[in-house]
Amino acid sequence: MDQRFTDDNPRGLYFLADLVNAVQDGSAAAPAGLEAVVKAHGGPSLRLTDITAEEVREAVAVIAGILDTKDEDSAAEAINSLLDQYPARPRLARLPERRWSLHAQAPHDAQPAQWLLSTAALALALWLSERGYCAWGRCAAPGCDRYFIDTGRRAPQRYCSTRCGTRVRVAAHRGRGR
Repeated sequence: MDQRFTDDNPRGLYFLADLVNAVQDGSAAAPAGLEAVVKAHGGPSLRLTDITAEEVREAVAVIAGILDTKDEDSAAEAINSLLDQYPARPRLARLPERRWSLHAQAPHDAQPAQWLLSTAALALALWLSERGYCAWGRCAAPGCDRYFIDTGRRAPQRYCSTRCGTRVRVAAHRGRGR
């Protein structure tokens, strides 16, 4: 099991970052790819059509826009707008092999994109209010544009992975040696 799901880090936000990254890199371009990302994170069983998959991809673009936001006030405004449009009905849920966590429960007649946006609004609102700043971003490594969730307690995270951070540091070190 992915270590991110067993520790105290924000699982809902990892889902959002993974979903945005999967849509961006094309692995979730088809309905089955989107369904797989949702399933991997313990989300509801979705049966997407080409039309509902396109609506989900449009919702993912909205989420990516928020993840690109660095200004807390702008992020809060965008998240509040989502909360107004897609109110979350928070519920505690316990998924297999995981701790209790807060999930957004969409109305029974909600479309998948509506569920996704209410889930995103709740997760992003909780994280912004807890951290006090936009603790998310896009990798600063050249050639990488993956999104990440900043779970560190010290300096703000700049890279999506240790690999990208190391690659940049090694390139900078080699550049100084010339």
